[in-house]
Amino acid sequence: MVLRRKNPRAVAAVSKFPSESDIMAKINGNEIRPGNVIEHNGGLWVAVKTNAVKPGKGGAYNQVELKNLIDGTKLNERFRSAETVEKVRLEQKDFTYLYEQGEALVFMDAESYEQLELQKDFVGERAAFLQDGMQVTVELYEERPIGISLPDQVTLEISEADPVVKGQTAASSYKPAVLENGIRVLVPPFISAGERIVVDTNEITYLRRAD
Repeated sequence: MVLRRKNPRAVAAVSKFPSESDIMAKINGNEIRPGNVIEHNGGLWVAVKTNAVKPGKGGAYNQVELKNLIDGTKLNERFRSAETVEKVRLEQKDFTYLYEQGEALVFMDAESYEQLELQKDFVGERAAFLQDGMQVTVELYEERPIGISLPDQVTLEISEADPVVKGQTAASSYKPAVLENGIRVLVPPFISAGERIVVDTNEITYLRRAD
């Protein structure tokens, strides 16, 4: 991760756990989203993936893949809606996505026009949803990028989809489809290739036809 500055100086690394004043906001377990940084089991973790699970029996929960910000270890945890976690208050800055350069993604600070390079691994699979000029929010701790939030929804075209099966309804079953960015999603049977749909970038799921 590289921050290009007009007056370059070293970017501070995460060398200490944030003070109690930094950890203030309580959120419910089902509100954790990719890019959120939380305090969990005495450590500082960033949510890499989240998946809302509604089992046939028992209550719904949020399956969250976490990455430790200090040592990089990963952890999978279930958080129920009734549970609360501490979301770390970080400095938030708005950036505009510019372009891809090798394994790096280049963003521009909306205020200073300085450029920030983030590795694709940092953004994760949601990098596929980045579009030219898209506004994102980058969270920083001691000037080090810690998390990134994309818009919750994006509109994309279906590049491939199975044909409509006669008599099949939206309620019967979903079918696989491939978006223009290569991401695979499940869509209702009435959706065809060439149509534009709205996708949830957190759950990577179909929401509705685009207007």
